[in-house]
Amino acid sequence: MAEKIIMLALSPTMETGTIVKWHKKEGDDISSGDILCEVETDKATMDYESTTEGTLLKITSAAGSQVKVGEMIGIAGKPSEDISGLLKQAEPIVRKTETQKKVAGNEPVSDKLQNITPSEKEHAPYGVRASPLARQLALESGIDIQSIKGSGPGGRIIKQDVERVTAQGGQPETFTKEQFQQKIPLSDKRRIIAQRMTQSMISAPHFYLTIAVRMDYLVNSRNSLNSSIKSKITFNAFFIKLVAEALRKNPIVNSSWAEDFIIRHSSIDIGLAVAQKDGLITPVVRDCANKGIVAIDSELHDLVQRGREGRLSLQEYTEATFTISNLGSYGVRQFTAIINPPASAILAIGEIFDELSFSADGGYQKHHSMLMTLSCDHRVIDGAIAAQFAGDLKNMMENPITVLY
Repeated sequence: MAEKIIMLALSPTMETGTIVKWHKKEGDDISSGDILCEVETDKATMDYESTTEGTLLKITSAAGSQVKVGEMIGIAGKPSEDISGLLKQAEPIVRKTETQKKVAGNEPVSDKLQNITPSEKEHAPYGVRASPLARQLALESGIDIQSIKGSGPGGRIIKQDVERVTAQGGQPETFTKEQFQQKIPLSDKRRIIAQRMTQSMISAPHFYLTIAVRMDYLVNSRNSLNSSIKSKITFNAFFIKLVAEALRKNPIVNSSWAEDFIIRHSSIDIGLAVAQKDGLITPVVRDCANKGIVAIDSELHDLVQRGREGRLSLQEYTEATFTISNLGSYGVRQFTAIINPPASAILAIGEIFDELSFSADGGYQKHHSMLMTLSCDHRVIDGAIAAQFAGDLKNMMENPITVLY
């Protein structure tokens, strides 16, 4: 008997998915475990595996369609089986990815851009689009074309618009600021980020601790290590390892709120916030307390690279017990970060900067310094516990040798 193939939730926060590519075509035999298509979720592009056996009789959601969890994407059954009843139940999928959305004049965005001449493309970002004839007439009339309101498709300025302004004596037309505003539709990823961060701020009472760290010893240790091995170890690998050791000493910080109880995690799994072109993702290095810096760096390098490409599996970017957000490479000296559930804390790391201090002989000496801000969920972590964790982490960063005993 023919049955629906529905969009499954491929991540805990997934509400809709965009079908990127079908790997099977209508008429192909399918078995349980076969990859039917690729689906872009709110975090990554993932393989959709078949849970049924038979023949793919109909694809009801083509590549590019945005489909809600639970909606039909195809029909499977036996060859020549009557599927007319199921087809009647299928609602046409009209949600499209942004590159497929329509604009004024019912013309796809991509087609409109192809139809703009080079001179028009130059002005397109500022909302000024005009036909070559309209530009020529405006030039001959001494009228600033940016002062003309277009009546053509998509607000394009045409000959009649220039003639209208000319008939008015060339006086510039008035515009509202809304005419120059760009409305950017929300992607699934941006919508989920907004929902999760809002939920975190509302449900978790945040408080913050900022500590200043002398980074000379850590900078010198990293330089020494990098000079003795082939690869270049990142500061993030050092931060992850030292944070893991501080969490080992302060296990309550490595915990989660669960309404009726607190979960104290047995494994220290640290996520690192990584920017993507349309949001962010948090690759997770598992069991960090039992890994060395070189091993952490190697694993982190692979996770970050695949994270930026949207190729992480669900298990590789969820359920971090602690998170680090490092904006130091952007020149940010200090900031606060929103806790990434289910963790109860997140560490915001700023840039390493030079700072002068008094020396013992009354002179000055230069130091490498860094500011870190710890965001905590007060339901789980009290101020004194957070301060103890921050103090232990500061001591480990300033004297990494203390980690050995």
